[in-house]
Amino acid sequence: MFEVISGTVQTAQKVVLYGPEGIGKSSLAAQFPNPVFIDTEGSTKQLNVQRLKKPSSWEMLKQQVQWVKHEGPSRFGTLIIDTVDWAEMLCVESVCATHNKNGVEDFGYGKGYVFVAEEMGRFLNLLGDVVEAGIHVVLTAHAQIIKFEQPDEMGAYDRYQLKLGQKTGSRTAPLVKEWADIVLFINYKTLSIATDDKGKKHKAQGGTRTMYTTHHPAWDAKNRHGLPDELPLDYNRIAHIFSLPASAAAMQQTPAMQTQPTPAAAPQPSPQPPAATSVSEQAPAAQTQQPDQPTNPMQQPELNPNIPRSLYDLMVQHGVQEYEIQAVVSQKGYYPQDTPITNYDPGFIEGVLVAAWQQVYGMVQETRNQIPFS
Repeated sequence: MFEVISGTVQTAQKVVLYGPEGIGKSSLAAQFPNPVFIDTEGSTKQLNVQRLKKPSSWEMLKQQVQWVKHEGPSRFGTLIIDTVDWAEMLCVESVCATHNKNGVEDFGYGKGYVFVAEEMGRFLNLLGDVVEAGIHVVLTAHAQIIKFEQPDEMGAYDRYQLKLGQKTGSRTAPLVKEWADIVLFINYKTLSIATDDKGKKHKAQGGTRTMYTTHHPAWDAKNRHGLPDELPLDYNRIAHIFSLPASAAAMQQTPAMQTQPTPAAAPQPSPQPPAATSVSEQAPAAQTQQPDQPTNPMQQPELNPNIPRSLYDLMVQHGVQEYEIQAVVSQKGYYPQDTPITNYDPGFIEGVLVAAWQQVYGMVQETRNQIPFS
C-alpha cells in the first residue's frame, strides 16, 4: 500500500539569481532568511553576512555544503553559493586533475563536458539534500549574451543565459535551470529611447534594476508561484515565498538531524562556525579543533605554508599533519616517507590527494587508530 498525499507541500526553495556583474545579486541574496554564504569568488567582502572560508578546491566546497546541511535549519535558513559559475571552475579543475588532463578540451569528443556535467549533477543532488533538510539554497550566477537561433525561425538574435559552460558542448547550464524551482533574471530595464534631431541615432536612457520572473525570447527565467513577469529589485516582493518553509522544516527535522547525522558527515570533524570573519581569523581556529586527533597536543607542528592551498586548507580543516599525509602516501608506494609534500608532483596533489580526500582522510584515521598512545 502506498500513501497518497494531497494538497500543496511547503518546502524550502531552490533559487537561481543571475544577471550582469555588479547589479546586486549578492545583496539580494543576503536578504534571504538567515543566510550563510559560500563565497567562491570573494565578492561579499563589503556585505555584513555570515560566510564560510573561500573554498580552494572542489572537495572543500562539497564538504562545506555537507557541514551546512548537518548544522540544519536551526542554525541557517539559506545557503548561498556565490557564484555557481566560479564553483563550476573548481569542478572543471577537479575533473581535469582526476583524469590527469590540462583542460576539459583535452578529453576529446566532448567527454570532458560529460564528466563535468556528471560531477555537477552530483553536486546539485547534494544541494537538493540541503533543501530536503529545510534550508533554502540560492545560486547566484553571472549572465552571458549569446547568439541564439530557433530551428523554425529565420535569423538569430541575442539572448541572456547563465554563464556556465561557455562552450557548446557544456551541459551544466541546462542542469542548473532544471534543478531550480525559481530562476530570476536581474537586469537594467531601459526607460526610454532618445534620438537625434534627424531621427537617425538611437540611444537608451535611464534604467531601473528589474527582476524578470518568466521566460522570454531574450532571457531564461521561471517561477512556480504566480509572480508577475517583472518586479523591482526588492526582496520584499518575493519574501512571502521564503518566509514559512524553512522554519517549518526546522521544527520537523532538527531532532532527526541531531541524532542521525548523514554518513558522509559523521566521520568528519566539524569545521569552524561560518562567522563573518576573515580567512586569516578562521584558519588558526580550524587548526585548534581536532576532535579526532589522538596525539599529544604539545606535539602539533605548524603546517608548511608552501603546501598547495587546496591541500593545505583540507589539512587544516581536518587537523591533519604533514607526516600523516607522508605516511599514507608512502604506504601506497607513491613517494618515500621522508619526501616533503612540497616536492610532490602538482598533478598528484590535485588529482589524488585533493580529488580523493575522503579516502585519503579515511586512511589517515585508520593509521591513527593503529598507533597506541599512552
